[in-house]
Amino acid sequence: MPIYVYWGEDDFAMEKAIATLRDRVLDPAWASFNYTTLSPDQTDAAIAGLNQVMTPPFGAGSRLVWLVNTTICQHCPDNVLSELARTLPVIPEDAFLLLTSRNKPDERLKSTKLLKQFAAEFREFSLIPPWKTELLVQSVQTTAQAVGVKLTPKAIEILAEAVGNDTRLLYNELEKIQLYAGDSNKPQDIDVVTQLVRNTNQNSLQLAAAMKAGDTAKALAILANLINACEPSLRIVATLIGQFRTWLWVKLIVESGERNPQAIAQAAEVSNPKRIYFLQQEVKSLSLQQLIDCLPLLLELEVNLKQGAAEMLILQTKIIEICQLCQRR
Repeated sequence: MPIYVYWGEDDFAMEKAIATLRDRVLDPAWASFNYTTLSPDQTDAAIAGLNQVMTPPFGAGSRLVWLVNTTICQHCPDNVLSELARTLPVIPEDAFLLLTSRNKPDERLKSTKLLKQFAAEFREFSLIPPWKTELLVQSVQTTAQAVGVKLTPKAIEILAEAVGNDTRLLYNELEKIQLYAGDSNKPQDIDVVTQLVRNTNQNSLQLAAAMKAGDTAKALAILANLINACEPSLRIVATLIGQFRTWLWVKLIVESGERNPQAIAQAAEVSNPKRIYFLQQEVKSLSLQQLIDCLPLLLELEVNLKQGAAEMLILQTKIIEICQLCQRR
């Protein structure tokens, strides 16, 4: 069925998928006649889109109707649900319906079940959590292969550290490296990446490490660099919470007597069991109680930011508190 449902927070990856679909189904000469986008603020956008997709395309190519940021999979009025049930099974083969949203579809809704039943593609574009470094490295490796850029393993790690889960920035940096490499088949090494890639050499994981070490001055300096680089404060806090939670789980499981890296990795939700050894070394200097006491401070920081507290002041305050907590031996 020519129905596509895309959702998630990785806007850039979704944009690329939409552009690929658009280029595949539309004839450029007839795109202005056969390409319709409907935003949620338009009256009865869903009904209008379903009516449009039943209209035969003009000239060559197919028709594409895009319901932008639709709420059909979060809240679907009865009249829209009825129209969906009537229209989806009979959409012509030369017409395509695309629905996009940042929010995850509610699997309990009849509208979501209908779309899953008839969709050719029901796809999530999620951002990789910044603390899942193995997945970030894997993403860089996969994207580099897709773009046609050869990198050494160490260069891949450095690039993953520099761009984090920013897919747009990853593609921009890979295109820069590709331009530099030219026709060379030689894998680009760490020296090339560090020279070309925009990187403050500071990220939220380094901030977490400085806080764990109780190095207040270093932690505040990294924070200042992150804020100056326009890193969203809630993203910083999400990374800190994820990292400290992983450290806590590893410490808790190890102190309970578990020694099997695979079992520890499974319980701590660490995808690579080989990383467990390094995580154990990272938490050696801290007691279990210290790690337990850190999480409420980070969760309080997240709540304060969401309630509109002064960003830099509350970040600095909580980071200092956690550094002081981690200094106690």
